[in-house]
Amino acid sequence: MRFRSVRFIQQSEHPTCKGAYEWNSGRDVPRILTISGSSKEPVHGGMIKAWRSILTVVFLILWFPGLNLLGQSKDSSYGNTPKELLPYRQFQLPYKYFFTEPQSFLGTGIEKPSPSNLKSVKIGFLGPLKGSAEVPLGQQMLQGATLAIEEANAKDGYNGLPFVLVERNDTGLWGAAANELVKLSDENVWAVLGSIDGANTHISLRAALKVEMPMVNTGSTDPTLTETRIPWIIRCIADDRQNGYALALYIFKLKGYTRVTVLRDNNRYGRTGIAEFRDAARRLGHPILFELRYATGDTDFTAQLERIREASSQAVVIWGNAEEAGLIVKQMRTLGMKQAIFGSDRLISQEFLRISGETAEGVVATCPYNPTLSDPKLLSFNKHYYQRFDEEPDAFAAHAYDGMTLLIQAIRDAGLNRVRIRDALTAVKTFQGVTGEITFDVTNNDVGPIWLAEVRQGKFYFFPSPLGQ
Repeated sequence: MRFRSVRFIQQSEHPTCKGAYEWNSGRDVPRILTISGSSKEPVHGGMIKAWRSILTVVFLILWFPGLNLLGQSKDSSYGNTPKELLPYRQFQLPYKYFFTEPQSFLGTGIEKPSPSNLKSVKIGFLGPLKGSAEVPLGQQMLQGATLAIEEANAKDGYNGLPFVLVERNDTGLWGAAANELVKLSDENVWAVLGSIDGANTHISLRAALKVEMPMVNTGSTDPTLTETRIPWIIRCIADDRQNGYALALYIFKLKGYTRVTVLRDNNRYGRTGIAEFRDAARRLGHPILFELRYATGDTDFTAQLERIREASSQAVVIWGNAEEAGLIVKQMRTLGMKQAIFGSDRLISQEFLRISGETAEGVVATCPYNPTLSDPKLLSFNKHYYQRFDEEPDAFAAHAYDGMTLLIQAIRDAGLNRVRIRDALTAVKTFQGVTGEITFDVTNNDVGPIWLAEVRQGKFYFFPSPLGQ
């Protein structure tokens, strides 16, 4: 086989050949291609045809953004993502879809018989009970779970045996959550409800995989939690993918803001939470101006707020806990800043209203449910919760109540076998709880409706978000 040598010559050497260019290190440098051998004439005809083909493809992609040449078509989007928020939607469909089928458990254990001579049926609780800024949230979660346990025991428990809640704190040195879950397994609990912190929940989930422990998560909004494909967990609270999309659609499409800045907690909740909002803002054509951070426990936010004011931002999105968010809002208004303020779901709390006071007027935040609906289940729960704990329930209490109710029903249906309890939990597609309809996708994640709440005269006024209503 013989190869013809190829050489490049300057266009000036062949004045008869014009318009053929060779890509060279990112620059359009005039070149024509000649082949030495039987012909001395430049063979630019093939190159022209090639360039015409390339330009035709580019034209089709730009003129028909719906034309996807190599992608796969799919009727529904992962996480109920609106079409306008799909990544690269104007250029190309994904080459491969993930999270299209539930992850099955292929191990053994379903044949194990239920034990005899039990005096109680233990269920584990894993959450921030001390040593964390999330303790108020963990306490509400614990109380919601406790109320569900007490009501189940009033209805004969499990075949006459009482349910017992075994509590464990997941806050401590890195890995403490995994150690606590192993302890719960050693104490023969049949399943675990928890937790709130995304990192701790991820760590405990790995331990759950090893000891084969069913988990019901009711507090972590980390979008990556159920994407681990570990088939031992379901989540019955909306994640920050849903929260971020709902907030972005409201801010950019309904309110019409275009210059938005972000101020978030410098922890996993702030980092993973704001990521979906940031991506949604870019896909809607309004990338955030910049993203500023603060540490949990900070009390002075002057430096960040001054930078936001200098940027002529129209709106500010706060992603963090209620305490710091309340201080930020108060300091913004004290500095005379008039920007619209939006926030994540943790702003929906009495602590936020207490700290921010009158300066919270007009603040809008996301919420995974509407606590003011007239649904009989919700009204009964609110009443009994207040009677039992002398305070109003928040989202963490309500979702823990729903999660524990789901878990108790799974134990009653499946019997005392962890694999069968897991199967019963993952078989649930929809559940009507006190927080409304919970809809599970193929990753066992709640993709039900998201609500928004606006502060009006010191109270939260709830209304549907643009997402999923």
